[in-house]
Amino acid sequence: MTNSIQAWRSAIVHSVADPADVGIDASYQYFEDGLLVVENDKIIAVGESKELLPIYQDKADITTVEHGLITAGFVDTHIHYPQTGIIGSYGEQLLDWLNNYTFPAEGEFHDKDYARKVADVFLKELLRNGTTTALVFGTVHKESVDAFFEACETHNLRMICGKVMMDRHAPDFLVDTEESSYQDSKALIEKWHEKGRLHYAVTPRFAPTSTSEQLTQAGELLQEFDHLYLHTHLSENQQECEWVSSLFPESKHYLDVYDQHKLLSERSVFAHGIHLCDDEYHRLHDTGSAIAFCPTSNLFLGSGLFRLNKAEEHKVNVGLGTDVGGGTSFSMLQTISEAYKVIQLQGEKLSPFKSLYLATLGGAKALRLENKIGNLAVGTEADFVILDYHATPLLTFRLDQSKTLDETLFVLMTLGDDRTIARTYSAGKCVHSRDS
Repeated sequence: MTNSIQAWRSAIVHSVADPADVGIDASYQYFEDGLLVVENDKIIAVGESKELLPIYQDKADITTVEHGLITAGFVDTHIHYPQTGIIGSYGEQLLDWLNNYTFPAEGEFHDKDYARKVADVFLKELLRNGTTTALVFGTVHKESVDAFFEACETHNLRMICGKVMMDRHAPDFLVDTEESSYQDSKALIEKWHEKGRLHYAVTPRFAPTSTSEQLTQAGELLQEFDHLYLHTHLSENQQECEWVSSLFPESKHYLDVYDQHKLLSERSVFAHGIHLCDDEYHRLHDTGSAIAFCPTSNLFLGSGLFRLNKAEEHKVNVGLGTDVGGGTSFSMLQTISEAYKVIQLQGEKLSPFKSLYLATLGGAKALRLENKIGNLAVGTEADFVILDYHATPLLTFRLDQSKTLDETLFVLMTLGDDRTIARTYSAGKCVHSRDS
């Protein structure tokens, strides 16, 4: 009979704080020969194996990881599951991307069977890339969210999703109404929010595709139910920002549109936030709202460079987002690599420990889930990944030259991809194994 206590012996690293707040050395824990101990779905111990093995060697089923590294499951703070089928589409910036690729693709999601098929592919890709929690866009259709949450239940994943609210400036087959979006969202909230490890996000696509009346209804939903998320886009593209200014002339700036409709809160996550003024950063901080930094899509769609230093200066919570399908990879490792380049282009540096934080604990803090996920602290849920130092011949050769932990992390983040993820665990259960 299998023990309820499982343990993994491996090199282990995880974030414990933001390097911007405490400095790099105090921001992480590393155990060169560590032991991670899990009972059922919770972490009950993590530390040096020489200290923990005497306690658990007779109590736990112990797996020894060869040439690998364990860290927390990755947290993706912005992604569109209905855009899985258009990832890697050529040649557009944001508004043309929506009209030429996104809207036609999303029209198919009125069919729940089709939506479930895509949801299954999407989740397999997330887990294959070590992502165990994501903040996810559905489509305007209720069926899209039902299909997604049903797929998540199969693997007991901690996921957040919402039905798009969109009552203007979109094709007729994709628009809802002020009343239907409220009623459909309410029904989904009552069915799925905080059921198991699932959460609901009120999801207006972005300000231009919702009337003021619909945004008001979104704000009312946030007041009606506890612990709901708000998930939308903010200041991704200069043309978009100009459009918002023309549609909402009474607003001081883009963020103020959402603020006037009571959409800023500690569980509000705004994707992109590239073209922000100081007042917007101040307001994000004051309300506890977060930004999802999406470097891959920002580069692919030509949107601009996110100013991480400004977010840090104003103490705004930031997580990483792949933003598939504008983003070109489900891999958080590849997303980190692109984030490094975005920061380099601004004459600054992104340390591997800050990158690890953004991809794990930073994302969890942006989602207000840091007491449940985001690192390997005792009492948190056992969502973690095993990275393979020998995933490719080049990675093997390059890591043989590595002399420090920060060099090893940086190489993994620069050369790594889905092949680097040997196994992914959710709530203590293996939900992806590369070799099976």
